[in-house]
Amino acid sequence: MVRKTSIAILATALAAAGATAAFASQSSVNDAQTIQKTKITLTQAIAAAEQQAGGKAARAEFEHSKQHGWVYDVEVVNGPKVFDIKVDAQKGTVIASREDQADRDDEKDERD
Repeated sequence: MVRKTSIAILATALAAAGATAAFASQSSVNDAQTIQKTKITLTQAIAAAEQQAGGKAARAEFEHSKQHGWVYDVEVVNGPKVFDIKVDAQKGTVIASREDQADRDDEKDERD
């Protein structure tokens, strides 16, 4: 009885892991395909973010936001300050800008 239950649990765990891996690989393909449908390029989004913060972009990525849909998330450095800026991928407008605050574990992070 215990053996059958253990096998059933293991099979369920393996199926869940396989479904997660399949979804993750499909998700990254959708991101790449979605960027082709945007009106604003990554270069244009970086320029808008740099203008907003008055600095230079250090990092930029294309991502899906629950609040705003597809956006460019750009990190801009201006002197000692770092800003996280979200640019609408369809309109090119800055939709959010905030100064990045250091986290307790930033020295151990590869990315913030």
